[in-house]
Amino acid sequence: MKLEDIKTIGILGAGVMGGGIGQCAILAGKNVILRDLTDEICENAKDVILNAKFGFKNAVKLGKMTEDELDAAMARLSVTTDINDLKDCDLIIEAIGGGDDGAIENKPLKLKVWADMDAVVKPEAVFASNTSMFTIADLAAVTNRKDRFIGMHLFSPANIMKLVEVTRTEDTTDDVVQMILDLSESWGKTAISLKDVPGDTGFIGNRIMAAVRKEAEKLIAEGVGTKEDVNLAMTLGFRWPAGPFPSGPNARSGWK
Repeated sequence: MKLEDIKTIGILGAGVMGGGIGQCAILAGKNVILRDLTDEICENAKDVILNAKFGFKNAVKLGKMTEDELDAAMARLSVTTDINDLKDCDLIIEAIGGGDDGAIENKPLKLKVWADMDAVVKPEAVFASNTSMFTIADLAAVTNRKDRFIGMHLFSPANIMKLVEVTRTEDTTDDVVQMILDLSESWGKTAISLKDVPGDTGFIGNRIMAAVRKEAEKLIAEGVGTKEDVNLAMTLGFRWPAGPFPSGPNARSGWK
């Protein structure tokens, strides 16, 4: 499996992550079928790709793309609520969030979806999960394509952030790893190739983030300093672009 073999990408989940991933793919010349549960969710994803702050229409206004490029990119995007429409995709990327309990991700749901997709999508297709925390081998285990199952974690918003954590299991073949690395690069991303480990501990970014957040909260609890002190220590002392605590009502801490 090589990058040129990927003609059509199916994306499971048309929320912030799925829509952002889809935007990357169609901009890079790939056909995308974006799937979610309702037409409303799917149409909203298309609207965000077109009209959001980092959408195509603003890119045209800023001279970063032409109207013809916008039209060509959107022509490569289709949406659906029917998983059978993804049966001929060359690559499936899962970007499903949590359930009604407020969790960011839902492992049982992902397992069910992957089992369902394995029965529908052509056997030679590659499966990639955008999970930020679950062990990839566990997700692959419910399919009959462990050798073509991989982690492809983009950070949010996916159409802006540059890092991709590509996580291989013991079964993932070298050509699948290289294809995902090449695909990420074609989207203007920087990809790192990681080893899958058991325990749902996440990958490099989230594991370090969790440790930093834990220590930062401990400092506050002990009265060592204020949240503002912690932010300043990390931004001025270590040249971080942002500290672990938001500094205002609209601030982003970099921890999402």
